[in-house]
Amino acid sequence: MTISCNQAPQQTPNASSSLSNTAPIVIGYSNWAGWWPWAIAEEEGLFAKNGANVQMKWFDGYLESLQALAARQLDGNSQTLNDTIAFAGDAVNGQVAVLVNDNSSGNDKVIVTEEIKTIQDLKGKKVAAEEGVVGDFLLSLALEKEGMSRKDVQIVPMETVAAAAAFASGKVDAVGAFPPFWSTALKRKGSKELISSKAFPGAIPDLLVVSAKLIKEKPEQVQALVKTWFDVREFMAKIPKKPMRLWPSVRALAQKNWPYIKRERSFSPWKKTWKPLVQGKP
Repeated sequence: MTISCNQAPQQTPNASSSLSNTAPIVIGYSNWAGWWPWAIAEEEGLFAKNGANVQMKWFDGYLESLQALAARQLDGNSQTLNDTIAFAGDAVNGQVAVLVNDNSSGNDKVIVTEEIKTIQDLKGKKVAAEEGVVGDFLLSLALEKEGMSRKDVQIVPMETVAAAAAFASGKVDAVGAFPPFWSTALKRKGSKELISSKAFPGAIPDLLVVSAKLIKEKPEQVQALVKTWFDVREFMAKIPKKPMRLWPSVRALAQKNWPYIKRERSFSPWKKTWKPLVQGKP
């Protein structure tokens, strides 16, 4: 189930005055550049400006954030469409996508050994992937495109970080991974990209997903949350035109992941924003 939220009316200067009296909405996010702007929204007070009482919770592991939302430990989470569908059955409070942050257009990849030239060459090969998440989904799309199925390969289920390491050490023939983990996979001599999300435009949208319970109980907070996303994008667009403050929580991520940002077409309008963060320029 998906709903759309219109931008809420501008809040008054006192919109945040009553926020301390209510429990914050807890939103999860993890290491994907399309979700980093949430950290800027928090540090710049843009949530409070719109009357939203929000606490952002960082997850080192993407899978853990999916599990946390499904188990009622979060009010919302940053996740892909296919993962939202995969976890929908386990979601205690239901899940509703309220915002599309961006679309993957090349940064999710299937990495293979030197001798594998085509998708057909994967037949009978060992492919490591984290079942039910984005790398696994991309693999399924690639196989289907060539008239194959998952039964044609040997799926080796493991978390993405372990899957990439297993490939790099020669234990499997291919791996489905998202950044920064496919860079680990590419350390294997002769390894290369076989296919990426670029081949499937719009198939892997990145979303803000909240619980149905939150929408029912605090619809105005969800509206303010969505509006904040558009405010932070506008805020970021103005950065190159004036002196910029550096956000500690974002700068470290940008520096670590700049190679992936450069490759991702959907981030093109924001590359002028991320680059100063990487270079440490004011």
